[in-house]
Amino acid sequence: MFEKITSPQNPKVKNVLHLEKASERRKQNLFIAEGFREVKLAFDAGFNFKYTFFCPEINNSYEYQLFIRQASSQSIVYEVTRAVFEKVAYRENSDGILAIAEAKYLKLADIVLTDNPFIIVLEKVEKPGNLGAVLRTADAAKVDAVLVCDPQTDIYNPNAIRSGIGCVFTNQVVCCTSEEALLWLRNKKIKNYAAALTAEAFYHETSFVTPSAIIMGTEADGLTEFWLKNADAQIKIPMRGEIDSLNVSTATAIITFEAMRQRGFK
Repeated sequence: MFEKITSPQNPKVKNVLHLEKASERRKQNLFIAEGFREVKLAFDAGFNFKYTFFCPEINNSYEYQLFIRQASSQSIVYEVTRAVFEKVAYRENSDGILAIAEAKYLKLADIVLTDNPFIIVLEKVEKPGNLGAVLRTADAAKVDAVLVCDPQTDIYNPNAIRSGIGCVFTNQVVCCTSEEALLWLRNKKIKNYAAALTAEAFYHETSFVTPSAIIMGTEADGLTEFWLKNADAQIKIPMRGEIDSLNVSTATAIITFEAMRQRGFK
């Protein structure tokens, strides 16, 4: 179904602006996906679209038209003017498509594991950009799941979706407490490794060839005592310079791809 919106004062337009706030996203159980790649990934992953904004003045390519027809079979598509789209666009130089969809929150029991799982666990991640970058790594390495423990940011934050180029839609992402994550890992017989400056073992000298999980903390404070005490082992990345830690997304990528190398990228 197609409709047109020409006024920036339209209630649908105003609601998109409301959804930039985490409290409003939680209240409505909706999120914003902006950009063709991100919107298509969400659509292909089976997210329920409420409505889609499309601005042919910005992009009217055949690829976009084809997708819009596909999306219109399941939800309302609003053709909007450039002025309307620029009002709702979250990023600069946006490519003319934005969707509002229902959020999905997986539970630990919903996770489907491979025979030899690899899990990324993030504790108290604060910055949506870091979360998005980790999800991008998780997709590239095709890990089994990302557990976001005691999160300080919304997994559907527009910045997390943007920095992760939509990988929140391609990964199994579960928000839970650290206690729940630890119990689940133990029940699944997945050995967990806490990345910590206090570790004696280096990550590249540690075997990840069996079911494994890496536990990553914040850049400012690292992991809490809960994980330091309860992890099966601690590991660290050699630091040869003056600083003692890396960005959490960078550190996660380094360890994750070492694990993938050990597994022959299978």
